[in-house]
Amino acid sequence: MGIRESHTFSAWKWLGFVSAVWVQTISGNNYTFSNYSDAIKTLMNLTQLQLNNLSVAKDVGKAFGLLAGLASDRLPTPVILLIGAIEGLIGYGAQWLVVSQKIHPLPYWQMCIFMCLGGNSTTWMNTAVLVTCIRNFRRNRGPVSGILKGYVGLSTAIFTDLCSALFSDDPARFLVMLAVIPFAVCLVAILFLREIPQSTSVAAEKEEARYFAIFNIVAVVVAVYLLTYDLIGSTNQVFSLVFAVILLILLASPLAVPIYAFVKSWRLVGFEADMERQQPLLKEETTSPPAETKEIITEVAAAASADDATVLVEKTKPVIGEEHTIMEAMQTWDFWVLFTSFLCGVGTGMAVINNMAQIGLALGHADVSIFISLTSIWGFFGRIISGSVSEYFLNVGCKVGELILQMDNVDEVMARKAGTPRPLWNAASQILMAVGLLLMALALPGCLYIGSIVVGMCYGVRLAVTVPVASELFGLKFYGLLYNILILNLPIGSFLFSGLLAGYLYDAQATPTPGGGNTCVGAHCYGLVFIIMAMASLIGFGLDVLLAIRTKNIYTKIFNSRKPKKSLAASNGQ
Repeated sequence: MGIRESHTFSAWKWLGFVSAVWVQTISGNNYTFSNYSDAIKTLMNLTQLQLNNLSVAKDVGKAFGLLAGLASDRLPTPVILLIGAIEGLIGYGAQWLVVSQKIHPLPYWQMCIFMCLGGNSTTWMNTAVLVTCIRNFRRNRGPVSGILKGYVGLSTAIFTDLCSALFSDDPARFLVMLAVIPFAVCLVAILFLREIPQSTSVAAEKEEARYFAIFNIVAVVVAVYLLTYDLIGSTNQVFSLVFAVILLILLASPLAVPIYAFVKSWRLVGFEADMERQQPLLKEETTSPPAETKEIITEVAAAASADDATVLVEKTKPVIGEEHTIMEAMQTWDFWVLFTSFLCGVGTGMAVINNMAQIGLALGHADVSIFISLTSIWGFFGRIISGSVSEYFLNVGCKVGELILQMDNVDEVMARKAGTPRPLWNAASQILMAVGLLLMALALPGCLYIGSIVVGMCYGVRLAVTVPVASELFGLKFYGLLYNILILNLPIGSFLFSGLLAGYLYDAQATPTPGGGNTCVGAHCYGLVFIIMAMASLIGFGLDVLLAIRTKNIYTKIFNSRKPKKSLAASNGQ
């Protein structure tokens, strides 16, 4: 492959990553239920349990993400994106018709179906984006996961703040945004997002690190910008319009990376042409090895084949860290430890996110949009920080190892430096999540502000870290289906913690209202719910620590495997 071709592939890869970022920016619509749940509850005269079960139906859509996982190995990325875009348009479009009162409220079971369609649409988008980008950037899975999942976290704040700025928090117009904008963005991404052959050179890795740093900086600027708007608020229509325009410019700014890459590849056209003219047309002569050498090579090859055959006979199934089929992964203890700990983390987070409107009202806050935005923005920080920091601590170990390669007896020191398991970050998030839930249970002044930040951040850490963990333990071959099996925890956790736990306990404390609904005000409405979810978070902490212990040797092997390549490149450069 020529110089220009290599850089052209790189430019297309980064253009695909930018389109993936845009898709993730609009695929967090599944977390925006609190923005319009009160309108649905009022129009349909629902109890809190019935409303929570609607949110569960939305999350059950993610269970059908298994279809997206199966399709990811059989259908091209553009087709998967198109399916998600059409589903979202239908699901959220029907909800808009109800909330805007264009049609009479649909029967409860029909609303559940359209909720399910809307929830399932994001699984197709996320599968297309994550599988493609993880495969395109295999050696930077942490930053890729952190950035993409980070923008999912920002998605709720982006939708909420745009609706607040342009439409005064009108739930009907909010649903129009959820239906139309993701559809349009996916149509754009269809043109650019696809798997690109990756380069394994050291220069390419350094280039990726620089570009990912740019994406991180832009994402943080967007998050701070949204947070600033939430704190200041909208003062007038002109201010709101200016806010929206600047936000769109910031979201478009990552295009600078692929544009620079394309310009760089075009500049290399002339350089490559000059090199070809200067090189003499020499024909390489091929020499045949002596007969003795041929015999040695044949004997070595035969011995290697015999050894490989013996290994294949003895090795009946892969070990952790190698490529697994779905059935092989599900037959390991590590998979179920990861699955259950993931349930404890995302289930409790989903319960808070889905019930934020009612939690705010119970604690005396009539407008909960600030808490929804805080959860979203700090969910972004949790995602992007955990993805980059976990990768940094792995790579810094390799760099330390390179510096001490000339010393004696340093293998054990190197292993300790480089073998930090990613599940430890999940464990830390579970402890912090428990603290945040207990704080909200106490209902102290300002507790919902702090609780929204803590829950959002910990939920983001859990989502971002689990993505590379699954690929590192079980491989990338069947990653699309594996990811969607893990995502089953979203509907399961939503049903257990939101639909059953929060719904039943809230209704037990609530006062009936005329028309068939109910309401509850006071710390007692969700106090017991928060305490039980804090206990679940502590269980998740224990499981994450167990997984970190079980996989420490695997992570040491994974990260030490990077050392020889970097060390060899360094020695060749001298």
